[in-house]
Amino acid sequence: MPTLLAKNALVVATLDDERREIPDGAIFARDGVIEQVGPSVSLPQTADEVLDLTGHVVIPGLVNTHHHFYQTLTRAVPDAQNKELFDWLVTLYPIWARITPEGIRVSAKLAAAELALSGCTTASDHLYLFPNGSRLDDEIEAVQEVGLRFHASRGSMSLGASHGGLPPDSLVEDEDAILADCQRVIETYHDNARYAMLRITVAPCSPFSVTQDLMREAAALARAYPGVRLHTHLAETRPDVQYSLDQFGLLPGEYAEDVGWIGDDCWHAHCVHLSPDAIALFGRTGTGVAHCPGSNARLASGISPVVEMLRAGVPVGLGVDGSASNDSSHLLNEARLAMLFQRVKGDPAALTARQALELATLGGARVLGRDDIGALKPGMAADFVAFDVRGIDYAGALHDPVAALLFCASTNAAFNVTHGRVIVREGRLASLEIEPLIERHNALARALLSGD
Repeated sequence: MPTLLAKNALVVATLDDERREIPDGAIFARDGVIEQVGPSVSLPQTADEVLDLTGHVVIPGLVNTHHHFYQTLTRAVPDAQNKELFDWLVTLYPIWARITPEGIRVSAKLAAAELALSGCTTASDHLYLFPNGSRLDDEIEAVQEVGLRFHASRGSMSLGASHGGLPPDSLVEDEDAILADCQRVIETYHDNARYAMLRITVAPCSPFSVTQDLMREAAALARAYPGVRLHTHLAETRPDVQYSLDQFGLLPGEYAEDVGWIGDDCWHAHCVHLSPDAIALFGRTGTGVAHCPGSNARLASGISPVVEMLRAGVPVGLGVDGSASNDSSHLLNEARLAMLFQRVKGDPAALTARQALELATLGGARVLGRDDIGALKPGMAADFVAFDVRGIDYAGALHDPVAALLFCASTNAAFNVTHGRVIVREGRLASLEIEPLIERHNALARALLSGD
């Protein structure tokens, strides 16, 4: 079983039960699992692979709980730059309808690479449209090449514009076909074992793009398999809330409860406009939330009541959201935005740097139903990242190097170790060449917009 030693770190922020921060820290792992964490002098001095992390801050790998990888193909589209959610979607749906299986693969590979470089070791993606023969399998294969721990969400849209939904009829699927394919990918790919690198989530897209019947049947299907979780969008914008009231006579939290999407096996993206009663319900039941501050700001959706959720006991993680509504896949920066936006309301201590870091690690792990990632301690997966703080970005900030990661400009990770495998080394991807990937991705993006 291969061993890995990462030593001489300026500090290792473990986020363990005692929240230890170890100067001159080190991590020793065997076969992808941490065996020891402590001062460098007290750990083994040899291993099959040794990383000298002098001048680096080491933290647990960041956990991304909401994304749409395919949207990297439509960043900064001019007609969609200054629109709120519904108009933004209506503008982009016809473009997304032209995506091919190659587009799904290439965009997923690029998004996963960007996440890895930003310090992410575990990512959940929500793929909810499958034009031109695209399949969830396409992005699974791509992400496995990069080496991230992956929660692949089989999303869906079944309620087209002609029946009161938002998406065009050309992008929706038959509900029986949706459920059959959900079952197929669960039985093909889902791994519920500890340290699993791939799990499947069942994820109808949103209240305005699927029927209540599909929500209920999808929940029943997922709950028939151990460890298969449920994910959707909820209460993202005020028009989103109004749609729920107009169509169902229910507030979003009431809608979620009505269709059976409450419980510690569910998490909802955004929840910017979740009512106080719904926040209390989520807290009592362990229903999770993926907080996406960058996207919420970009689309003028509002600031999610994260502090109130945390006080109520709601599991909260972070998501970069779609790369056409952010337009980035930098998870460390998302943690920084989460910290800053909670302070805008007037309390400079509303969310501290370490609380924001917890959202991005332990919080995300809890949202995804995992107790094997999110902290650096024996028995946890060897998922950790190291940031070099010797550069200009952190000059003068080393009074508190852990907090500096959140307060200073967000940089890329120098090292990313996922399940004991180095997938970013000295700031470059170890698993693939990024330049040809960017070139092909940009060619596909240009073709997508031009319709060629």
